[in-house]
Amino acid sequence: MKISSAKLRTRLAAEQGSTTAEFAMVTLAAVAFAGLLISILSSGDVRGMLMGLISKALSL
Repeated sequence: MKISSAKLRTRLAAEQGSTTAEFAMVTLAAVAFAGLLISILSSGDVRGMLMGLISKALSL
C-alpha cells in the first residue's frame, strides 16, 4: 500500500506535539529520579556506608 507524500506529511504533523510531550515527561521523570538519588545519597547512613566501601577499596 502506497501512501502519498501529502498524506504522510499530514500524519507526521499530527503527531508532532506528542513527541514534545513525551520528551517533557521523560525529562521530568529523570529530574525526579535524580532528586530522589541525591536525597538518598546525602543521608548520613548511606554516606557512611559509601565512605566505608571506598576506604576498603582504596586500602587494598
